[in-house]
Amino acid sequence: MSDLRELVRGLGDCPGVYRMLDEGGVVLYVGKAVSLRKRVSSYLRPAKSPRIASLMATVRHIEVTVTHTETEALLLENNLIKSLRPRYNVLLRDDKSYPMIFLGGASDFPRLGFHRGARREPGRYFGPYPSATAVRETLNLLQRVFPVRQCEDSVFRNRTRPCLQYQIHRCSGPCVGLVDKESYARDVLHTQWFLEGRNKTLLGDLKRQMTEAAARLDFEQAARLRDRVALLSAAQERQYVDNDKGDADVLAVAEESGMLVVAILAIRGGRQLGCKTLFPRVPEAMSAEEALAAFLPQYYLGQSPPTRIYIGTPVPGRELIAQALCADSGHAVTIAVPARGIPRQWVALAKTNAADALRRRQAERAGHGARWAAMTAALGLAVATRVECFDISHTQGELPVASCVVFGPDGPIKSDYRRFHIEGVGAGDDYAAIGQAVARRYAKTPLPDLVLIDGGAGQVARAEEALQALGLQARILGIAKGPERRFGDEEFHEPGRAGPFTLDHAPAALVFLASVRDEAHRFAITGHRARRAKARLVSELDTIPGVGPKRRQTLVKALGGARFVAQAELADLERLPGISKGLARRIYDIFHAKGEPCP
Repeated sequence: MSDLRELVRGLGDCPGVYRMLDEGGVVLYVGKAVSLRKRVSSYLRPAKSPRIASLMATVRHIEVTVTHTETEALLLENNLIKSLRPRYNVLLRDDKSYPMIFLGGASDFPRLGFHRGARREPGRYFGPYPSATAVRETLNLLQRVFPVRQCEDSVFRNRTRPCLQYQIHRCSGPCVGLVDKESYARDVLHTQWFLEGRNKTLLGDLKRQMTEAAARLDFEQAARLRDRVALLSAAQERQYVDNDKGDADVLAVAEESGMLVVAILAIRGGRQLGCKTLFPRVPEAMSAEEALAAFLPQYYLGQSPPTRIYIGTPVPGRELIAQALCADSGHAVTIAVPARGIPRQWVALAKTNAADALRRRQAERAGHGARWAAMTAALGLAVATRVECFDISHTQGELPVASCVVFGPDGPIKSDYRRFHIEGVGAGDDYAAIGQAVARRYAKTPLPDLVLIDGGAGQVARAEEALQALGLQARILGIAKGPERRFGDEEFHEPGRAGPFTLDHAPAALVFLASVRDEAHRFAITGHRARRAKARLVSELDTIPGVGPKRRQTLVKALGGARFVAQAELADLERLPGISKGLARRIYDIFHAKGEPCP
């Protein structure tokens, strides 16, 4: 502690970020400060909370970085928390970028589509949305109302005839010149108004066009416009509220027994698009207000937050967080606690969702905890914090994929799931595949308390051999389905034990182990299917006479992927550089003679 006091004396009265490290140099906590000297010195006084006392008991060194402003310190703190994931900070478990709707592109006929990730392509980005489902539901509605294309540019450039979307009246066919630029631009403008929440303006313009079409006796066009107005009106009536107040996110927190949930209600264009619930990892004894203050920058920095964020309770540093979000996003962002009106109703709804999600998670955790305890008791595991399960998936030995799923006392730990593409084993040799997967997994990863294998004595023996080759020893258990392959008839195999045994006396333990096995099976199957689909398209190209590595690369690059090569029309293939008419015909016949599906 004396070394830390010496360090504090040398700190300046300036803003910055501090990192607290343990004896091994592992970062335990990252924080920001207006004054580094005052903030860091406060930790050296007697701790006011068990969380701070626990932290300072293990801190051996403090590193600091000086910044120009407190806002800059907040941005740096957020980046360090996301990269270092310190134990005593609030951490989001879901670190994916959030989905958006994209409208634009390089063509005179912009496309509308789902987007996630960096915003490199020129155009408008609307969002973020609470989930991919909310984006797809919005895109589906827009496709029914405004026939703006949703295909990728690579497909759009190479079409020679209208696709299925045109035939079912969900695209106006700009790829083959079936709509003029002015009409298409009007649909794009209406789409933009819808996504901006300018509903009254949009409906007013559609009704005006409908009246004008009826006046010039163009009743067919008037009927189409009438149907659009009806669809939009029906969609708005289904919302909890509807106004023209643009975009907002509404956040509410529920906390009980050390578990905390944040519910995020997304309002886009005055329409409620669903609620997303997140369970961040929160240090013990941290208040809900402090947790929400730490959550806000982690969730929104690096994304594109809406202009208004409503929260159910005041949080410390609210103005600073809003300033940082403004600086990061390039547009104004306000964080407010609404006292009346529709925003207060939104907050109440978000609180209801948070409480409901917390109640369901606690029930799930209680059930999982009971099954976990039954499993440890049935297997005689004194202390167990981690179980990992392996499975193999293949189709008649083709392209085997191994899965490894991870469970703890609180449920699945999906961030630690892994897949392995198995190479160099005989077709259908599940024993060798299990051995390879186990060896690759634990060559660098610490052993769990229990290694569960989906299989019998053969698979268990190969897993044990793989660990012995690494100089490791662990509790290994194989779970095999009974003769009738019915749930409840599972047999278990363990090295050094004579013959299989059952867990009929411990049904809760059996349910737990079977559910872990089923999760490993699901994870392996999805990985194998993805690998098989990709490999088959590429291998089909390799078997075509005249298509070598260079031409295959030309085909895939020009058409946007191997899947689009299989779907391409003959005329599309003939236009590609280096592809003769004869070769184009061979490629077309290979895929279409086999009835490749076209989405």
